Amino acid sequence: MKQPSVGAASARILDLSLGEMLWSRRSVFLALVAGAPVVLAAVVRIATASFGPMEINGAGVTGGALFGLSIWLLYIRFIVPVLGIFYGTSLIADEVDDKTITYLFTRPIPRSAVVFGKYFAYLACTTLLILPSVVLVYLLMASIGGSLGESFPALLADLAMLAVGLAAYGALFAFVGARMKRPLVTGLVFAFGWEPAVLLFPGYLKRLTVAYYLQALVPHAMPSDSAVSILMQVFHDVPPVPVSLASLAVIIAAALWAAGRTVETREYVLEQ
Repeated sequence: MKQPSVGAASARILDLSLGEMLWSRRSVFLALVAGAPVVLAAVVRIATASFGPMEINGAGVTGGALFGLSIWLLYIRFIVPVLGIFYGTSLIADEVDDKTITYLFTRPIPRSAVVFGKYFAYLACTTLLILPSVVLVYLLMASIGGSLGESFPALLADLAMLAVGLAAYGALFAFVGARMKRPLVTGLVFAFGWEPAVLLFPGYLKRLTVAYYLQALVPHAMPSDSAVSILMQVFHDVPPVPVSLASLAVIIAAALWAAGRTVETREYVLEQ
């Protein structure tokens, strides 16, 4: 029997893995992560309807500003990295832990197709749940003190930016999961230790992070007053959008290639 191409084999793995991801225990975690911002936005909407618009230093805060703040603090700095870590590192690591990777590798398909198929299943699963969450948050928040049409172009840019972020973090942590023995710990240290630390200081180390390039794609202005400005001050240095897009594309391509190469050449020893 002729071995199928990498693309055809990846499509078969995608079809197999997508159903498993949607009905796995991780899907409950994904639903909670996607639903939490919606619940928070509903609370804010009810509060503003009951007690009037929010004010900071005597100035009213519009719904567009609240929506932009939720994109910055909830999605960019927490939800997107967390989903990339928990799903990306598990693409191969879970198969090793469950001792089922042997069944995949004995099939007449390229080993790298297992990584690619699972990666695209992750991307489809997360974007199909996270992007509707963003739309619901937008509908609840953006009309506070304004109209939905004013910030609608920013919503489209948000959806595209979050999809790119999920792709970049997922590809990076897919390589970590294929290469390292305890990828979850490594992923958490990278996303919530290394990235925030190097973004605090000037220099070139911040260019070795995903967040540095992803933050340049956010269409919303960063908060510039009140206590939030202290927290967001570290994000003022951003590269141009074309540079960020090109850099993220390189990260995705290089990480996927490295993950596929690792799976092709590494000998996985299953612990008894």
